[in-house]
Amino acid sequence: MHLLACLVAVGCTDAPGPPPDAVTGTWGGTDAGLIAGDTAAHVHIGCTVGDARLPIAVNDDGTFEATGTYDVDAFPVPRGILHPARFSGRITGTTMTLTVTLLDTARTLGPVQLTYGVTPQMGPCPICRSPGSMPAGEGWLAPYRRR
Repeated sequence: MHLLACLVAVGCTDAPGPPPDAVTGTWGGTDAGLIAGDTAAHVHIGCTVGDARLPIAVNDDGTFEATGTYDVDAFPVPRGILHPARFSGRITGTTMTLTVTLLDTARTLGPVQLTYGVTPQMGPCPICRSPGSMPAGEGWLAPYRRR
């Protein structure tokens, strides 16, 4: 789904309405964010970071679930310890509730609340890249591996 179509589907308020068909665009909150492009979604909760596989389909009731990888030891220096993860949540209007669950340790991050079209406010741990900058098939650590 294109960004403009997502804006139309989501609307401009938190008023209930039909959820979008897929998670796209920028969703931000305090110390949390999700940026979904055409091929990848990049997630930060605090100083942790992960990538979800796309597309992330949204069900009729606004719920979604996707798999990917997550690094809870990403700051201050990424160590490359990636955990298999499940990204799940619900979209209501322009609000997303997001939870990340590490599948190998059962550790849960969130839930966090994100707002569509809002730049994530990450404090000391900035968003490290947009999903479009990730080569196909590579995780968020790819730029670090090339050094």
